Amino acid sequence: MTSHAPEQAQFYLTSVNSCPYLKGRMERKLFTHLNGRRAPILHDLLAQHGFRRSQNIIYRPACDGCSACQSARIVVPEFTPSKSQLRVQKRNRDIAGGEVFARASPEQFELFGRYLLARHTSGGMAGMTFSDYEYMIEDTPVKSMLIEYRIASPDGGPRLVGTALTDILPDGLSMVYSFFDPQLPKRSLGTHMILDHVARASAMDLSHVYLGYWVRNSPKMAYKGAFQPLETLVAGQRWRRVARPV
Repeated sequence: MTSHAPEQAQFYLTSVNSCPYLKGRMERKLFTHLNGRRAPILHDLLAQHGFRRSQNIIYRPACDGCSACQSARIVVPEFTPSKSQLRVQKRNRDIAGGEVFARASPEQFELFGRYLLARHTSGGMAGMTFSDYEYMIEDTPVKSMLIEYRIASPDGGPRLVGTALTDILPDGLSMVYSFFDPQLPKRSLGTHMILDHVARASAMDLSHVYLGYWVRNSPKMAYKGAFQPLETLVAGQRWRRVARPV
């Protein structure tokens, strides 16, 4: 890996928009494009400094006077599931997670639409078409995998209940985007998919699962603090352990 990769990229700032996590706050992002044969190198390096990928864009928050969004990752070799997480694992023993070719399907898109309708009606993804969804899943310049989670259906074939788009980094798995059946709340499918990624990272001898951004005071992100040990990135430079929320 060359240390000059970030300097060779052109970085840009988005316009100011309302923060989706903290009421009354405004957000802005710093981003660059992932293009060409150097894209994986740039992606791996920037991921270590708090950037996240979306299609062929990699970005991080650059908000004036606010650093609430912190990159978070689970330390896989030291992870031990809590009692509640063990219950989630037991509850979902009938779910099979399988890696598939990273290609969008109508079945995934139908589940994606129901997930957005139930949980993110006001978000920027709410009006996505199937073509938009195809770009989200398939437009990747780096090493990625798509995992489908299925359970046996009384009507015949296994039913899709969750999907995770995940990037493979040299030191871990980065969960780019995941969604699940909103009609199965008792299964805690979001937690189940993270636990499955921890198991996959361990089997691949990778040390981290990257969960994206964590905002400590955002109810939408409270679940991330339950995966211990958890590290967050301080000032884009140093990873630091954070305590389990009380």
